[in-house]
Amino acid sequence: MPDRSRRAPVLLWPFVAVWDLLAFVLKLTGRLIGVVLGLALMVAGIVLCVTVIALPVGIPLLVLGFALMIRGIF
Repeated sequence: MPDRSRRAPVLLWPFVAVWDLLAFVLKLTGRLIGVVLGLALMVAGIVLCVTVIALPVGIPLLVLGFALMIRGIF
């Protein structure tokens, strides 16, 4: 939460509101990209786990994708 102890003058309030909206949209987009990237890594990890030879690479990729998805959601 931004510190509201230093309030903007009334004439600058529309600019502050637009800036806060832009910050919210960028934060939401960043989370969405993190969740989508985590899902892609999980799928790649599962595909690598199906091939037994690439199992040592697939398991860490699966765990990394899961952790990235959890981080993006919360």
